[in-house]
Amino acid sequence: MKQRIESLLPPAFLGILGGGQLGRFFTQAAQDLGYKVCVLDPDPLSPAGAIADKHIRADYEEPSALSEMANICQAVSTEFENVPAKTLDYFVSRGLLVSPLSFAVSIAQDRIAEKSFLNTPDHAAGIKSAPYHTLLEEVDLATVDSHLFPGILKTARLGYDGKGQVFVAHSRDLRAAWQAIGNVPAVLEKKLQLAYEISALVVRGRDDEIKLYPLAENQHVGGILHLSLVPAPSITTEIERKINEATIQIVKHLDYVGVLCIEYFVLTDGEIVTNEVAPRPHNSGHYTLDACVTSQFEQQVRALAGLPLGSTELLCPAVMLNLLGDIWPTSTDEVVQPPWHLVLNQPMNKLHLYGKSEPKIGRKMGHITILGKSTQSIMASIQQTITNLGMD
Repeated sequence: MKQRIESLLPPAFLGILGGGQLGRFFTQAAQDLGYKVCVLDPDPLSPAGAIADKHIRADYEEPSALSEMANICQAVSTEFENVPAKTLDYFVSRGLLVSPLSFAVSIAQDRIAEKSFLNTPDHAAGIKSAPYHTLLEEVDLATVDSHLFPGILKTARLGYDGKGQVFVAHSRDLRAAWQAIGNVPAVLEKKLQLAYEISALVVRGRDDEIKLYPLAENQHVGGILHLSLVPAPSITTEIERKINEATIQIVKHLDYVGVLCIEYFVLTDGEIVTNEVAPRPHNSGHYTLDACVTSQFEQQVRALAGLPLGSTELLCPAVMLNLLGDIWPTSTDEVVQPPWHLVLNQPMNKLHLYGKSEPKIGRKMGHITILGKSTQSIMASIQQTITNLGMD
């Protein structure tokens, strides 16, 4: 369903569903362009709500809150994929510009729908997902082919950062694994020989203009993103071409407007498979705040408002380091900050903290972008930063 293309100009009110760090960066980008921002998030300590022009503290399906937001805003976007589809549809029915629309979000919310979409011929230019089997009810456990083991069992909905995932070594372990995730709909994916993971970040405007960001190579620790390296050091020109072609096909077939991230696995034999689609800006794209002409968040604002898209040119190589709550000292009752002065003593380090009040193990509290002349030259700075923060 196409919405109007006319640009929505500042100082219009833009809405963002979700008030975490992605919503905070959206708010900052929108305000830099002269817009006002209304955040809908039930958390009274929402990082985005703390800096927005208006913070509605309510659930994403609360009728009075949605009505209030629709009366304030001229356009609405989202910072996470689990916003109810009917909430997005409500704003469309009220005549607001909405991106992304519920069709694309609904696919990304459900691994079963996502895999069906990605494995449809031509949707991803010949690149498919890992081999998988859908589990909807107990009887499906007996129909799984043995070639899918060892595999990874993933909940169909609400899984992220390694949550909702269980390794399954043998077919005899499948029933216990399914019980461990609550007997909910899931997919069993064959565990593949991974060489590296790539994030492809793309933005599509209301006028069908498409811009690709440089591909990022990701490294994970404990199922959570640790580093993103740009340009991706392991990628070949041919693999880059195939991933970019697939990314363009996916964003077109989703009829998607806004910023979209697609994760790909490159296997040890050179084969490429799609992992998942995130209908929003992405953690692995945070480097764009410091290393690109236009950040992913400014692009989100531009696409939502129907403005021309900005350049995605990489100004210099960069590595993004995630900062989790694990590095905050816990020996006292007070929140003690890590040694940020040591981090900033390295002049090419750019520190971003998300304004979260309480550090927790595994919680994303901020990131550091390290800039340099090459990803190789940056790695020494990365190691020094990791050492200074006690992340070794």
